[in-house]
Amino acid sequence: MGTPSETAPHAAAYAQGAHAPAHAAGAVAPRDRSVIILLLVSAFVVILNETILSVALPPIMDDLDLSETTAQWLTTGFMLTMAVVIPTTGYLMGRFSTRQVFTIAMTTFTVGTLICAVSPTFLPLLLGRVVQASGTAIMMPLLMTTVMNLVPPSRHGLVMGNISIVISVAPALGPTISGLILSFAPWRALFLLVLPIAVIALLFGLRRIENVDEGTAQPADPLSVVLSGVGFGTLVYGLTGISGGGGHGGSGAADAASGSAPTAAIVCLVIGVVSLALFVRRQLTLQKADRPLLDLRTFSTRNFTVAVALMVVMMGAMFGVVVLLPIFLQRVLELSTLSVGLMMLPGGLAMGLLAPLVGRLFDRVGPRPLLVPGLSAVVIGIGIMSRVPDQAWLIVAGHVVMSLGLAFVFTPLMTTAMGSLPKRLYPHGSAIVGTVQQVAGAAGAALLVSIMSRVSGLTTAGGGSELEGIADGTSVAFTISAALGVVTVVIALFLRRNPADAGDAPVTRPDETEDADLTA
Repeated sequence: MGTPSETAPHAAAYAQGAHAPAHAAGAVAPRDRSVIILLLVSAFVVILNETILSVALPPIMDDLDLSETTAQWLTTGFMLTMAVVIPTTGYLMGRFSTRQVFTIAMTTFTVGTLICAVSPTFLPLLLGRVVQASGTAIMMPLLMTTVMNLVPPSRHGLVMGNISIVISVAPALGPTISGLILSFAPWRALFLLVLPIAVIALLFGLRRIENVDEGTAQPADPLSVVLSGVGFGTLVYGLTGISGGGGHGGSGAADAASGSAPTAAIVCLVIGVVSLALFVRRQLTLQKADRPLLDLRTFSTRNFTVAVALMVVMMGAMFGVVVLLPIFLQRVLELSTLSVGLMMLPGGLAMGLLAPLVGRLFDRVGPRPLLVPGLSAVVIGIGIMSRVPDQAWLIVAGHVVMSLGLAFVFTPLMTTAMGSLPKRLYPHGSAIVGTVQQVAGAAGAALLVSIMSRVSGLTTAGGGSELEGIADGTSVAFTISAALGVVTVVIALFLRRNPADAGDAPVTRPDETEDADLTA
């Protein structure tokens, strides 16, 4: 581990756009590679934790004598914390050094995991989940920003492909690993499994992580922090409340879908929208003094704006499917949670295995030749599942086709969005991407669950059973999700390759011309 005096010149070199000779050859320096690997492993651990609890709620409810509504707060609280913390990560990565941000993220996550593992009652367990989510929210933006800083543009696709493995395989493994462990061990074993891995990642990181950026002493704007927390938190809570309070495939989503939207959820949506409008206005004011909590000048870049718009539609459609599919499999086909987890595994693994190839292809051909066929495959996969056949293998086939299509989407989309920005906006760009994923996912789940509810109500009103209603509603919701997928194909036609992606030098612009380039 380098001392501050040793790492400062290294960080300064990146800040000035200098790079090692290896970069000129399109390679990544060994020291930088070790930093990226450590961050990848750490990100894998925290994302795995995000889904490992998905099938553990029933055992937790039995052990702690909780109602389903109370237990859902273990997932809802996690989502709300992510929504509140992620928008602040752009500021955190500008205020603190790379090593400090990593230490904050992994220490917070590790402490939260320990609290969960030893929690005797619900409230400490909920506190542990909130602390875990705070660390998780910081890790992915840190990983993306560090990669964009360390890797030459001609290699962005390959390295982002490795990040896509983490993003796709970890969530897929979570329910499967959880189901296997819970078949012979109590639920606390899930956290005891993650805890030593998190501790090892933290200790290795403290020894090996080098500073890419040293950070500045700029203070946070208190009003922006409050508006951000209230705005994004209440917005996601409102959307989650409408879609059933969890979005993790529990029966609560289906139960909530059978009624009208709770008044509290609608009030939260209104508060969230108003707060976010004030937040945007505040950021535009602070940008004049170069002090925003979340720099919205990222949207002055055409490719970033198009990529984020595509991401909103795609994540909304995909998360709706992710919420409704387990409900259908468990309620209509009467499959166990372990069976559902195993059915989702092939798609996640296929996506992860394909990601490095997609990264290499992106570095050669750019985003559009990959996005258009990839999004088309997503539409076809959802279309297959929209028929909700009784044969479970057809559901698996549709999910695999959708997952293979997503493999051609995630890497090009993230790489193009981040690669279109000047270096100083990387932290804010990664924060916006993470925030969009949370909000769009909650909105998509709310929309499709609401559609499923309406159709299900019409079916039961016409004399059909509740299960027939869920099947009909899921079919219509998936069909609309596929239609949204067609919209993403159209949006993808407006995305073009970043000029810097054809070269090896990191993306840097002189400070005095950077803002002018953003509007070009």
